Amino acid sequence: MSRGHPLETYRRKRHFDRTTEPRGDADPSGTTPCFVVQIHAASTLHFDFRLEVDGVLKSWSVPKGPSTNPEDKRLAMPTEDHPLEYRDFEGVIAEGEYGAGTVIVWDEGTYRPLTHDKRNRPVPFADALAAGHASFRLDGGKLRGGFALTRFRGGDGERESWLLVKEGRAGSARQRGTPDPARARSARTGRTLRQVAAKERPTGGGARR
Repeated sequence: MSRGHPLETYRRKRHFDRTTEPRGDADPSGTTPCFVVQIHAASTLHFDFRLEVDGVLKSWSVPKGPSTNPEDKRLAMPTEDHPLEYRDFEGVIAEGEYGAGTVIVWDEGTYRPLTHDKRNRPVPFADALAAGHASFRLDGGKLRGGFALTRFRGGDGERESWLLVKEGRAGSARQRGTPDPARARSARTGRTLRQVAAKERPTGGGARR
């Protein structure tokens, strides 16, 4: 059986004559894979966590958002693969479209795979995800250091559930959890969700947490 296009599900859910979301025609970003975390005020307010893997953005919906506290275990629900251009997407998805609501880029950067096998040999990141556990180091503006994604439910036809966890010792520095998404500002423009929705300019200090 031939495999479909990796963005088939993404494209099927969207009408590109009605949404400004990218269709997806970009090449890989470079030798170091990228990541992006977006805040999405859709029917429910959540964070979208995306990692570049094999030419697409593997994506998870994280209701409470990623945390810098190793004691926090964040539920992460897989969603469809997104195109690489989606790492630049910020704006309003029109009413009636899939995922209708406002999106801002909360954090972005690159990441480095860290998963090794029992012989301490590097495991390709896609293989680590397929096996249900992947460790990686984020180098972003807000998220830095080791993180892990671990599947704890699904994988055999039922919907998968994962945990996103900051690796490290409890009691370490920068245990700040996640900010209030309604007050968070875009890493690109410094605007809040409300300002993006209203097409307003940023106020008071540009991009920050």
